[in-house]
Amino acid sequence: MRRLTRREALKRLGLTAAGSFLLTSLPWRVWGQGGSNPSRVVLIRRQELTGRSGKLDKKVLAEMLDRAILSLTGKAEVKQAWAEMIQPDDVVGIKSNVWHNLPTPDELEQLITQRVMGAGVQKDQISVDDRGVLNNPVFKKATALINTRPMRTHDWAGVGSLIKNYIMFHPRPYEYHPDTCADLGKLWKKPMVRNKTRLNILVMITPLFYGVGPHHFNEKYTWTYNGLIMGFDPVAVDATGLRIIQAKRNAYFGEERPVSPSPHHIKLADKRHHLGNADPSKIELIRLGWQKDILI
Repeated sequence: MRRLTRREALKRLGLTAAGSFLLTSLPWRVWGQGGSNPSRVVLIRRQELTGRSGKLDKKVLAEMLDRAILSLTGKAEVKQAWAEMIQPDDVVGIKSNVWHNLPTPDELEQLITQRVMGAGVQKDQISVDDRGVLNNPVFKKATALINTRPMRTHDWAGVGSLIKNYIMFHPRPYEYHPDTCADLGKLWKKPMVRNKTRLNILVMITPLFYGVGPHHFNEKYTWTYNGLIMGFDPVAVDATGLRIIQAKRNAYFGEERPVSPSPHHIKLADKRHHLGNADPSKIELIRLGWQKDILI
């Protein structure tokens, strides 16, 4: 008997709403479900990820990515874990971030591409992009998305987050700026995005925890955290990263120093748009690797 593809199974079940419970064998069943079911989030760190020069060790980064995905999915093998998220007939867009001061590392983009290919997807059916997603042929026909970017403070949204990373899927991003980008969660209901995100990876290698102005960047307000935060629920991943950013600000300034403007788009993605869980009590946080100064 032929095994149904993922899309055939979902079509038969008629699961189209972002908050629907999906097949219990699929890891993205936790995406956007909210309610009393906790969202699993994996925080992994390795002290040896960066050397004295700040250069990334790609082998260590690969080990981090693989260990985190095994923990997230509960699978014994990396290929099995990726096969839970990606099938050979998928067209995969890897939504990156190119902000020149703190971009998604090339090494991570390459590793994600390799793991997707390891799941059987042909290279010409995979693309990494940020500002050109609306005109990118692969993204236009994508059946699966992987969302990755570094965490940083942001003058308009409080923090640049995974939720905010999809703002380039709208032709007029500025329409999402009112009320400090309160309704970024609506982006996830757009046709190019809706129900397609298989994995969220928040890069916490050298996060930016403080700045003033629209294009602020000062290296002294970054620190070597050497972490990745991964999950199927973008709200839970962002909420976890925000807690770390806030803890670092408080430690650095020696007092409570709330992120400003308030990054309330994360809580509103939960409460208003029902995208996922922002409440720490509804997040199952798994901590792996280097624990010193973990801040959470």
